[in-house]
Amino acid sequence: MRTDDWITRLHDLQQRGEPCVVATLVDNQGSTPRDAGSKMLITASQQFYTLGGGNLEFQVMTIAREMLREGAKTSRFERFSLGARLGQCCGGMASVLLEPLGQPQPHVVVYGAGHVGRALVNILSTLPCRITWVDARASEFPAHVDPQITCIVDEEPEGTVAQMPADSYFMVLTHDHQLDFALSERILKRGDFRYFGLIGSDTKRKRFDYRLSGKGIADEQLARMRCPVGLPDVRGKLPAEIAVAIAGEFIAAYGAHSQKVS
Repeated sequence: MRTDDWITRLHDLQQRGEPCVVATLVDNQGSTPRDAGSKMLITASQQFYTLGGGNLEFQVMTIAREMLREGAKTSRFERFSLGARLGQCCGGMASVLLEPLGQPQPHVVVYGAGHVGRALVNILSTLPCRITWVDARASEFPAHVDPQITCIVDEEPEGTVAQMPADSYFMVLTHDHQLDFALSERILKRGDFRYFGLIGSDTKRKRFDYRLSGKGIADEQLARMRCPVGLPDVRGKLPAEIAVAIAGEFIAAYGAHSQKVS
């Protein structure tokens, strides 16, 4: 591994707003699978580079992902004896420094790249969050987007709901009521979202509640759907005004969750 390889990968992760742990083999005594200075990057779902494999690497990844889940802000120093107890036959001693980098950021999923969707994503892109932006129409997306935005073009956007990580913040703002309904059904049925906002009127809300109840969705789940979406005190019908109201509600929802876990 060249020195600039892991630095480039780390830069990419930070540009996407994805927190990770840098694990560095800082000292080795006796026989160890890698030399001091070797590094591994660990995210919640991936690893890059290696400390030599085996149970040592498994233990390091387990500790790193525990740090990520807990939102750890301080480094940890761990010593591992590479003997039978760890399931390795090297017989040496390895010391590993685990450094958490980047605070966990909320994952926002925006369905719809129309006027309101574009205005909302413009606001969200200024906030510390990761954004997945989905629409069936490639022509609706801008030519260039910020690094923390992932654009998905899919002719059946409702199929992407299952691909999104747990605890996502879903915002449904499409141009098609039937698509809105299909997305709402799938989001509510998976149930592990942090927030779900649906653009529409009080009349649309009542209609959707009735139809979704017929799909077997319980009242307590329906109550989690924010429709009409957005802070009620922020009035106006211009795309920018609607986007401000939705962004404000997202900030309030994320802030309330952050206070609970802190």
